[in-house]
Amino acid sequence: MSTPDNSAPTAATERDRPWIFRTYAGHSTAVESNKLYRSNLAKGQTGLSVAFDLPTQTGYDPDDILARDEVGKVGVPVSNLGDMRALFQDIPLERMNTSMTINATAPWLLSLYVAAADEQGADRKLLSGTTQNDIIKEYLSRGTYVFPPAPSLALTTDVIAWTYSNMPKWNPMNVCSYHLQEAGATPVQELSFALATAIAILDSMKASGAIPEDEFSRAVGRISFFVNAGMRFVTEMCKMRAFTELWDEICRERYGVEEEKYRRFRYGVQVNSLGLTEPQPENNVYRILIEMLAVVLSKNARARAVQLPAWNEALGLPRPFDQQWSLRMQQIVAYETDLLEYADIFDGSSEITRKVEALKEEAREELARIDDMGGAVAAVESSYMKRKLVESNSARLANIEAGEQIVVGVNKWTESEPSPLASGEDGGILTVPEHVEEEAIEKIKAWRNNRDQKQVDAAIAELKQAASEGCNIMEPSIAAAKAGVTTGEWGRTLREVFGEYRAPTGVGQAARDDAGDLAAVREDVESVSAKLGRRLKFLVGKPGLDGHSNGAEQIAVRARDCGMEVVYEGIRLTPAQIANAAIEEDVHVIGLSILSGSHLALVRDVLDRLRASGADDIPVVVGGIIPDEDATSLKAMGVAAVYTPKDFQLTDIMADVVKIVAAGSEKAA
Repeated sequence: MSTPDNSAPTAATERDRPWIFRTYAGHSTAVESNKLYRSNLAKGQTGLSVAFDLPTQTGYDPDDILARDEVGKVGVPVSNLGDMRALFQDIPLERMNTSMTINATAPWLLSLYVAAADEQGADRKLLSGTTQNDIIKEYLSRGTYVFPPAPSLALTTDVIAWTYSNMPKWNPMNVCSYHLQEAGATPVQELSFALATAIAILDSMKASGAIPEDEFSRAVGRISFFVNAGMRFVTEMCKMRAFTELWDEICRERYGVEEEKYRRFRYGVQVNSLGLTEPQPENNVYRILIEMLAVVLSKNARARAVQLPAWNEALGLPRPFDQQWSLRMQQIVAYETDLLEYADIFDGSSEITRKVEALKEEAREELARIDDMGGAVAAVESSYMKRKLVESNSARLANIEAGEQIVVGVNKWTESEPSPLASGEDGGILTVPEHVEEEAIEKIKAWRNNRDQKQVDAAIAELKQAASEGCNIMEPSIAAAKAGVTTGEWGRTLREVFGEYRAPTGVGQAARDDAGDLAAVREDVESVSAKLGRRLKFLVGKPGLDGHSNGAEQIAVRARDCGMEVVYEGIRLTPAQIANAAIEEDVHVIGLSILSGSHLALVRDVLDRLRASGADDIPVVVGGIIPDEDATSLKAMGVAAVYTPKDFQLTDIMADVVKIVAAGSEKAA
């Protein structure tokens, strides 16, 4: 009988420290999220990753009309210093590494965090963590932008400059390629678009003169990245090695950074949520593990922090058990295997080197194209980056529909036993109670009533003056936080100065006919259009604050490719705006895309407004992450059809839409 090999490693002198273990968490209220954080830390989590709800991310208070039905759904609502105080109750911030996924409102949330740390008596110079603060990718993929690109970039620079002097252990900007891959980016696009963003930030910071020239290298060393890892394991691992080598090259050649430690590619990662499937969701456990290995196996390109999605995120919000399961996956790899005992196991591989060099060469070519356009901001404003992401996402979906890219349980081996993991009274997910929003509204009203309004007015005036004069926004924001200013008031003040922004949608690329048989659907569109007396017109709308527009964009593209006239105005519309647009544009069908969990209330609002306007003959279809019982409720309200991630054949959805319009026109006749 053989015995276990417990011999000491030979290829490394000492065992590496593991990466920071995180789970992306936050929901309902600050108090409930605090309980979850303390529970996760007790289970061995070594850092926090805070998920904020959509109103907080976009600068609205819970009682704002745009926040309706979004409060506490995809993260924790933080409206003021009291909420931030409750969020970190009994968690010593001086000893915690905290990541905050916040972008447009990053200066404000960081100000609230600093104010809460000050109350704890923490030394600001010991505070460690990260604000994501990558606004460029918000225009491309995630949609929680607020202001136009130029002032948004200035706010990012403010945070970098202020933290450099006041919070030297803090990562003030987390260049985020994660959401680029979620929006369909290829590995080359993820490399080049993210690095172009980092270049835009560093160029802006250098031009501002906020950091002395002789100290610039140290500031470069505080820039970090947040990346994605998908299922193509070898490619993803090579992508990370390419990232480290290209970043070292850029820092050295473009910015003259001589110290190696300031050129290190420091990154955190959440592995791909895009590839998680609603059918046979238990398969997602294997997917998450394989994706994690791509960012931890190569020592020279190992993640500094890892957060894993839960197996059931394609179904809804994960429960504490589901998050624990993902945490245990990290702990097993780090502590039960010998991974951390060896040098980079891929060094010397000719195949790995070949792939890395190929990725680097393609990424350099793409970076050169973006540079020729004037940089990342110009490539956003011209819609180049967004258009390329929509095109690559269309190609990805086309390959899945055609069966060329196999997704187990979705387009191959679809027969399945019922999953015991997704059964039970809770349906296998966490549901945010409806009373959360009502309580948040009452709470913020009480907060406003109990503060010194003169101090608030004075703080807002100073904030507005700083924004108007181009001064660093951080000190007046911290003062505003301590005076009791709310998230919505901070956002409104800066909107008054900078204005609001609607990013290009990127749906105007050339038609495709390689994703299933479009010819039959096109014929049906022509036939129905002839009966209607004009071209079938389809409004695609995203009500509420959900900025994840990938699905809506692909529906809009496919509808246009099938011959329909499409109305799509992008994200962040109120139900009233959608209903009014449907009537003014005289559309034949409305498609609503909602991924934030707010589908019941938002769809009900749209339907009620259509009925009140006498337009209830316009059929409505809905897509999103929608549990079966909610789909039943939506149909009972009058929704014509409901589509979820399992409905991956977009051409089939288009065929359904045409039939729904045809049936409605025949009924009207």
